Amino acid sequence: MLTSDDVLHIFRDSGALLEGHFLLTSGRHSGHYLEKFQVLQYPHLTSRLCAEFARRFADDNVQVVVGPATGGIILAFETGRQMGVRAIFTEREDGKMTFRRGFALQPGERVLVVEDIVTTGGSVFEVLDAVRGQGGAIVGIALLADRSGGTVHFGVRTEALTTLDIPSYAPEECPLCRAGAPLTKRGSREQGGVKRAA
Repeated sequence: MLTSDDVLHIFRDSGALLEGHFLLTSGRHSGHYLEKFQVLQYPHLTSRLCAEFARRFADDNVQVVVGPATGGIILAFETGRQMGVRAIFTEREDGKMTFRRGFALQPGERVLVVEDIVTTGGSVFEVLDAVRGQGGAIVGIALLADRSGGTVHFGVRTEALTTLDIPSYAPEECPLCRAGAPLTKRGSREQGGVKRAA
């Protein structure tokens, strides 16, 4: 069993908790960023985290695990492996999250949705729509980290391994922009000025 503190230690020890001025996937800005791939590059850490997903949903008769590309692919695969079920993923096509590569759900198939980091929950909402569009029955959602402070609600059971209240800002309201701090785009190779959080 992993506690929230255990998960934070994993993020800190792997160098995944960063400080700077970041453009998040949601389009909002933040002074902190969780770089999940600093964790997901280590199979033994990923296995520990996904084991906690599997433990929390062990009694829910999950039949398939679904995650959004890219980080959700790794989490879905490892969670599915530990639960003994198949794992598939959604991808964005023409601006919409969808199933490709022949992936499909049977009507009523029991689905666990997994995701890495949630700020506004936009990607998760899209995955839920894709699953429902194929008639899947959503058992719940498992998250590595909810950085909204618990303010995002999906309408189904949600288990976050850790919940963080990290402020994020609309670009026009960002104090870091007003201070002239260089903006680091998510996934950018330009990581100047970024440091690990203490």
